[in-house]
Amino acid sequence: MNTTSPLAPRPAATPSSHPVLRVPPAPPAAAAAYFAASLAFHADVSDVAAALQLDAGPGITVVDSRSTASWDQGHVPGAVHLPTALIAEQAARLLDPAVPVVAYCWGPGCDGATRAALALAELGYQVKEMRGGFEYWVREGFEFETSLGTERRTPDPLTAPVEGEDCGC
Repeated sequence: MNTTSPLAPRPAATPSSHPVLRVPPAPPAAAAAYFAASLAFHADVSDVAAALQLDAGPGITVVDSRSTASWDQGHVPGAVHLPTALIAEQAARLLDPAVPVVAYCWGPGCDGATRAALALAELGYQVKEMRGGFEYWVREGFEFETSLGTERRTPDPLTAPVEGEDCGC
């Protein structure tokens, strides 16, 4: 039985034994540069959804890089269907090079959007990857289109606020 009080002072963890601080945090300037760069390469589904609702237009083209069967199963309304394998062949016909592109695939466990974003960047497009992909689009409760029509699911409380639209982040 543990008789140590939870309020009793504990010995300080040494950096080598601390699971988080085993590798020390980056200096603040390096951390700021890293996180700024990350935001230059990524957009989350809530921000993409908000952009698609702007009165002046979204200012982006959303690209679904998945197969036709996946597209038919569900996709972001207004997205352009451009499977990764067809980007080199079809991007010039489907995309305006002056408009930034946001690519997505299935979800965070899939590198499809990363491969699509790389292919688009190599062709000269400004591109970001939508973090969370189609999975989080659906889990956050945004409307999506399927081969059978439009759907919307109840937001997953682990990914989006149940009450209100703003998570505060």
